[in-house]
Amino acid sequence: MSEWLWILIVVAALVVIGLIAWAVLARRRSEHLRERFGPEYDRTVSEHRGRRDAETELQRREEKRERLDIVPLSSESRERYLGSWREVQTGFVDEPTRALTEADRLVTDVMRERGYPMDEFDQRVADISVDHPQVVEHYREAHAIQVASENDETSTEDLRQAVVHYRALFEELLDEREKEEVT
Repeated sequence: MSEWLWILIVVAALVVIGLIAWAVLARRRSEHLRERFGPEYDRTVSEHRGRRDAETELQRREEKRERLDIVPLSSESRERYLGSWREVQTGFVDEPTRALTEADRLVTDVMRERGYPMDEFDQRVADISVDHPQVVEHYREAHAIQVASENDETSTEDLRQAVVHYRALFEELLDEREKEEVT
């Protein structure tokens, strides 16, 4: 065989090896993100133009989260928030709309104290989704009902459901156990 043919075979082999390596890395990235974000992965894929755009977005969220200084609550703060939450639940019976507003405020206060940026709602959701992907949808649902309640477009059952949604995120935010890093 001629020297050029050998060069062509080597180049073709390197291209094939490069494509295989790229495919393996892409698959690992997808598996990592799917494992880390759970249902939020599927939701993000359905919202974006495709898997690649969605994964880029999720990776951006991870990178931003790494730069944040999210801290656990002190035991005093945790107890204070738990007491406030009990008041929200008790107050729901007499003033459900007010209780919903207080639940929203309480979740926001906990997020702020833990170190999450308090930008616009969509950015808060993106930030929370990295650490709490299993309950971020609860936050979206609760917020949507909160907004509808401001326009008197909700029933008492809707308000109750929103408080339940807020409670799911609230409990996650107060959870003292350190989450294992997904690598």
